[in-house]
Amino acid sequence: MLKRIANHLFWLGRYLERAEWRARLVDVNYHLLVQSPQSSEGWLPLLAITGDRASFASYSASSDEVSVLRFFTLEESNPSAIRNCIALARENCRALRNHISSELWLEVNTLYLDSRNWESAAFQEPGVYAFFFDLRQRFYRLSGVVENTLPRDLGFDFLLVGRSLEAAEDVTRLLDVKYHFLLPRVEDVGTALDLGQWAALLRSASALEAYRATYGNAIGIEQVVEFLLFDPAFPRAARFSLKRLLAALERIAAAAPTPRPVPVSPTAIALVERLSRDNAREAIEAGLHEYLLSLQADCARVGDEVFAAYLKTE
Repeated sequence: MLKRIANHLFWLGRYLERAEWRARLVDVNYHLLVQSPQSSEGWLPLLAITGDRASFASYSASSDEVSVLRFFTLEESNPSAIRNCIALARENCRALRNHISSELWLEVNTLYLDSRNWESAAFQEPGVYAFFFDLRQRFYRLSGVVENTLPRDLGFDFLLVGRSLEAAEDVTRLLDVKYHFLLPRVEDVGTALDLGQWAALLRSASALEAYRATYGNAIGIEQVVEFLLFDPAFPRAARFSLKRLLAALERIAAAAPTPRPVPVSPTAIALVERLSRDNAREAIEAGLHEYLLSLQADCARVGDEVFAAYLKTE
């Protein structure tokens, strides 16, 4: 497969997943604020987690709800805004017209055209919930089209590597939202307010029912972290995503022409081993925020190794 095609598939997967997870990050922060009304400072953690504080500061002097929602969803100067991610996914799709299904192109192009009509008015109450609920349904439909219309070949594996890498990285950011979203008082930890926020986080990852099937109705911090980071069977867990990525990389490496075999990402191998060995209690005791940051750094290294091995053109 040409590196150019592989590169487009990899980034198509990343941008689709990034757009969906950005929507989930904004959605969970919104629900946390609804459950625990605070000042406009309640939106600052989201900017810290995504590393967008500096760029947001040049965009707006006020971190009020509408400004932050618009920045993460519509703002042209923010390359990771949801609408920009959809546009970049559509550009990669357009370059792949002869390599993807017409259904996938139609779905992405329709989403792109609809996103051109999004307005800030959608972020006025009571439209926020409806807007992000509808967006989640669109991404579910896109995932279904990807799963049901693309052949399981090397192209699919490159798309899978991009999606899985983005998903693993972003689930750590989702957990970091709760870390940064400080409760008003230390004694609120473990209260109905605290547990309600953890439930909102699970719901934003579409993980609440799956969590309850594993742990029952009681929501515990350690169990939530265990489920979203280390669960081997839940598709949005970091461990599951990275195992899926590693399997795709192994198939790609096995198909590489000899005598120049391409090594599988050593960081991806180490990451899967680490997530199979660690558990939530150890991660929390070591400092959950620091643990999440180290996972994000390792995911970035995996991206660099994939690029160097398969996507970089001489």
